[in-house]
Amino acid sequence: MGERPLFPLVRFLSAPVTRLLAKTPVSANQVTGLSLVVGIAAAWYVRLGDHRWLVVGALLFVGCYILDNCDGEIARLKNQCSSFGMHFDTAVDWIVHSLFFAALGIGHATLTGEEFWKWMGWIAAAGGTINYVLGLIFGVLDNQGTDNDEQQQPESGPEGVLQWFIFIFRELTRADFCFLVLALAAFDVLWVLLPAGAIGAQVYWLLLCVKSARKFHA
Repeated sequence: MGERPLFPLVRFLSAPVTRLLAKTPVSANQVTGLSLVVGIAAAWYVRLGDHRWLVVGALLFVGCYILDNCDGEIARLKNQCSSFGMHFDTAVDWIVHSLFFAALGIGHATLTGEEFWKWMGWIAAAGGTINYVLGLIFGVLDNQGTDNDEQQQPESGPEGVLQWFIFIFRELTRADFCFLVLALAAFDVLWVLLPAGAIGAQVYWLLLCVKSARKFHA
């Protein structure tokens, strides 16, 4: 048996929790629902803006990520994998992250008295929502394309510096994003995620549109 890969780090925390949950009658979808509740609680504390509450919110955010990993692990262990569960999990990810950025913007705006930060949070949340909706749309188109295409083209990797930056920011750090949140909250600089999220989310969905337009261009 090969060594367990180092990343994502959150799996080192989710694995023992999964073992405990596997001994209970809890279902994978119930774990997903619990992760939603914990994620909403995290956003609530982040919204308060004060340093100590930011740390509490960040710890809850880590808990949300742990449960988010556990639901898939429970689904596989208990043979509960389903299309509904997959879409439920994706929807919870969208809700939690959109609420997190909106709450962070509101909290930092309250703390500094500058409404600019609130708008940054809403812009980041809106970008995440656009990404979620486009993911649903392009997922349907991908399924239709698979049925109609004679041969599916292999997925191409990022091209150019900008695409590599977005790939690393969005894909490689996504699974362990909660630890970045915790570290920034500990040093009371969580606000730096607002401009990064506001800009990064928009760039990502624009690149997604360009990539999909090329893919589905007749």
